[in-house]
Amino acid sequence: MRIISLNNNEKQLIKRSIKGDQQAQKLLYEKFAPKMLGVCRQYVKDLHYAEDVMVTGFIKVFNNLSSFGFKGSFEGWIRTIMVRESISHLRKKQFVVYDEDAIDVHHEHPTHQDSVLDMEYVQHLIDALPEGYKAVFLLYAIEGFGHKEIAEMLDISEGTSKSQLFKARKMLQENLTLKGMSPRRESGK
Repeated sequence: MRIISLNNNEKQLIKRSIKGDQQAQKLLYEKFAPKMLGVCRQYVKDLHYAEDVMVTGFIKVFNNLSSFGFKGSFEGWIRTIMVRESISHLRKKQFVVYDEDAIDVHHEHPTHQDSVLDMEYVQHLIDALPEGYKAVFLLYAIEGFGHKEIAEMLDISEGTSKSQLFKARKMLQENLTLKGMSPRRESGK
């Protein structure tokens, strides 16, 4: 029985894709598209727009594939492109709002059994955030960017980034409290 290294297979697909091999590009797309749609969907509420953002992101992936350089995770490299493309989409559509007046606290919440937070509910809570809060929260809490990087990406000050994160967390906690659920406290934070 022959063992095939998935990492080498991925590396070969990338090399073939750089040379313009459409079959290799298709295989890479099929491998990463579901995860990357999830990434785009975190930022872009509407599934159809999220799909458009993902496709545009993959165009950028394949156009810039030769700059990957096989340093670090390929999936992480693609993810960074998808995040940046999602933020770019939000900017173009002018959905990013950094105004406290944009908060609508009267959101409908799905029902839950035994206070179990499933991914769909968490996504619903995140989607209920104003777009500015949501973008900063996702970039910081999910993607791991620092406030300086977020400020540069969103063209805001570091103070605004910190403020938006604080307000997003507060709003999420309030929404959880309204449903009788208490968020888990993170140690050391």
